[in-house]
Amino acid sequence: MVKTRGKSEKFFIRGVLTLFMILCLTGCGDSGEQRYAWPLATASPEDTVTQIFAEKFAEEVYRLSGEKMKIQVYANSLLGGDRELLETCADGDIPFIVQNTAPQVAFMPDLSVFDLPCVFDSLEDCRDKMDDPEFYSLINDVYTNGGYHLLGIADQGFRVMSTNKAVRSIADFRGQKIRTMENPFHLAFWTALGANPTPMTFSEVYVGLQQHTIDAQENPYEVIVSNRLYEQQDYIIETNHLPHLITLIVNDDFFQRLSEDEQAVMSEAAEIATEYAREAYDERIKDRIAAIEATGTEIFILDPQTRDEIREASQSVYDAIEQSIQENIYQAYFK
Repeated sequence: MVKTRGKSEKFFIRGVLTLFMILCLTGCGDSGEQRYAWPLATASPEDTVTQIFAEKFAEEVYRLSGEKMKIQVYANSLLGGDRELLETCADGDIPFIVQNTAPQVAFMPDLSVFDLPCVFDSLEDCRDKMDDPEFYSLINDVYTNGGYHLLGIADQGFRVMSTNKAVRSIADFRGQKIRTMENPFHLAFWTALGANPTPMTFSEVYVGLQQHTIDAQENPYEVIVSNRLYEQQDYIIETNHLPHLITLIVNDDFFQRLSEDEQAVMSEAAEIATEYAREAYDERIKDRIAAIEATGTEIFILDPQTRDEIREASQSVYDAIEQSIQENIYQAYFK
């Protein structure tokens, strides 16, 4: 069961947000014209594609609405961590959030389809799947049933592994103590490879690597560079085991109360922002890799045979996810 926030915390957040919106409503209008100011929150640092996605969406909503609809972006977990933001969005206190799909699995189990390892051989294939109307419709229904409305899915590329041990074959994963998120399918994946997965709060990862509490961790390049994790690691292994998808979602009740014109503005702004965020990642990845290599950290790309062996070793994870989600979603992901 999902643990909800206490009443005092809810009242505090609601008070802060109410005050903010009052200030914006009284300060943003011209000639008595009403304008709207809504919060959008993320748990990510500002120098990430997540922030770029959020800021571009807010910018386009403002532009497309003729400067009548305003969204204020809050980064760095200012309004709460991933779990708190999902709860607050479900309550309607924060209309918009941008975040990775992994923490959403506890709220919407069907989203564990995105935890299926090594499905895509290229980022283009992954993006094509996210843009497939049939698949997108199924995922949108999952969010709607959870009390949200899905506006767009961007990404920060694939998740990769950083470690102090060279990985040249599947046998080299064995025994490595790797930090993961508290996601049962992530834990099962690394266990299947013979590694020793260890859930850990992200804020503790750098020190954990520094003090050798853990040997390795896995994240997209954006996170590895923005948090300088490469300083404590000798190798980056392009496992590309999962896409790091970033969703832009809005409280569904809030969205349904908007006029058709306002909904159209939101949808168009999200479409523009999604493409913009993807292009931003594609432009930034070369600099991210260069920053890592400049420190002497070696980047290693796994060969196709090793990736096939990883898929074979992960069959139990595939089976577990298939049994825990809707069959049509599972099949559509591979179609």
